Amino acid sequence: MHVGTHLKRLIAVAAVTAATACGGGVATTNPDGTRSFTVAVIEPDITTVPILAAVDDLRRAGHRVEIVELAEPELAMEGLARGDYAISAEATSPALIAIEQDAPIKIIADVIGNQWAVYGKPGISTCDDLGGRPFGIFSEGAVATAMAKDWARAQCKGGRQPEYLTIGGSNVRAQALLAGQIDATPLEVSDVVALESSGKSKFSQVVDFGKSLPDLHPQTVYANTEFLTEHREVAQEFITALVRRHAAINADAKYLVDLVAKYLPEEKPADMAKIAERYVSSGLFNAGALTEANVQGTIDFFARAGVIKPGMKAKDVADLSFIQAAK
Repeated sequence: MHVGTHLKRLIAVAAVTAATACGGGVATTNPDGTRSFTVAVIEPDITTVPILAAVDDLRRAGHRVEIVELAEPELAMEGLARGDYAISAEATSPALIAIEQDAPIKIIADVIGNQWAVYGKPGISTCDDLGGRPFGIFSEGAVATAMAKDWARAQCKGGRQPEYLTIGGSNVRAQALLAGQIDATPLEVSDVVALESSGKSKFSQVVDFGKSLPDLHPQTVYANTEFLTEHREVAQEFITALVRRHAAINADAKYLVDLVAKYLPEEKPADMAKIAERYVSSGLFNAGALTEANVQGTIDFFARAGVIKPGMKAKDVADLSFIQAAK
């Protein structure tokens, strides 16, 4: 979930390429009326499996959909801007940066709610307890880092900020917390469950960003605007399928476990049933959760964090008609 000037350069190059390209298009219509197009996913995990299942729903309807796996959301933005990919999904901030650079991209649905929370070792219960103490982050450009620093600026009344240490992914930071190398860190649901299962129940939640930042949606689904305009029917089919897959997960957490087993067979965490139940009980899977208000709240957060310039409006970045039609 990195952001920065590198993405802006990629989008500028992609925009020039798109302007000078001939023929092709983001999707093609087959003789039988079905569509052929590409969906890009970034390092698939538990949050991605409903998207992969929705793609399979389209394939069963006759559409020819290719899945491309990428290492970074910036690569997806470049491909979306150029028309190589029709749809992608992951971090929201790169999409906002791309749209700010006039890339032909719109946010159309939610991937997962805000699942991030800060956990700390014994004695850490407020931001002031973290003044000058080691606080693990993934990177300076990560969304969780932006949330943590926004919280610290507002809540550390004593004037001392945490000492931010770049360590690695959520699972690596959870291990660092267990090992006493850091005093607190933002964690995702799966790593919170692993922390709880370690028997170290003394670690506690310091702040739940899902509650303190209810209008922030850090992971969303976005699409090339030409695809949305020229192939609206199949775009709607995809979003409707995704909404239904999320509804099935919320009806039975085991359904999510089964999807992970099907689409990520190499992933076999011992606590998958607990992880799925936590996602469901927290209501995190809701593709149709986006509203004009919380899209604007998401924009305002990233503007406050210095990721994008102030002034962007929800109507500039999102087309919510697809999730509205799917409900």
